[in-house]
Amino acid sequence: MKEIKNFSQPSDNNQDHFAAGTRDCLFPELILAKHKKRKFMFFEMALDALLKEFTVIVILLCPLLLSAQLAVTVSPPNVIAQKAMVQLKMKNNLAQAVKSARAVCFLLDDKGSMAGQSTKWVIGQNHASLVPKGETTFNFVITSPQPWTTTNLTAKVSFSLVVLEGDKLADVRRDVILQTAGN
Repeated sequence: MKEIKNFSQPSDNNQDHFAAGTRDCLFPELILAKHKKRKFMFFEMALDALLKEFTVIVILLCPLLLSAQLAVTVSPPNVIAQKAMVQLKMKNNLAQAVKSARAVCFLLDDKGSMAGQSTKWVIGQNHASLVPKGETTFNFVITSPQPWTTTNLTAKVSFSLVVLEGDKLADVRRDVILQTAGN
């Protein structure tokens, strides 16, 4: 086994080995380590550049992806005696007209239990279809046999069916975006 000398301190015997460039020749492991470090740094820089490009692409495409939808704004319930009204404001950002849409509205009390529900055709059937870029409003009216025990009710709306022009079905999970009023 070879004995490795300490070349960190120059002595009379190894003074000439510290001339420019000769240190790396004495330690080939250093050359290999530097090469691996450079390769890693290049890979890291390339990955950073790729992530930056991907981020820019996503930022530029997001408005296009988000605009192709049926945007629905759900207002808080308005409680009057034994009735609660939940207003839906809908805007068709799809390329096709929405022929009909069916939704269910759940009313939840402050404990999270269901206080009432209603399922209705919010577009179509007895209502006009919604043309592209068109807007409409629908009022869910939910009645209760007894007066509401609380006025602190929350509305949860879910669309079960959206039929487009030409009797094509829309993917409600992807094409319908629900948001609460004020957000």
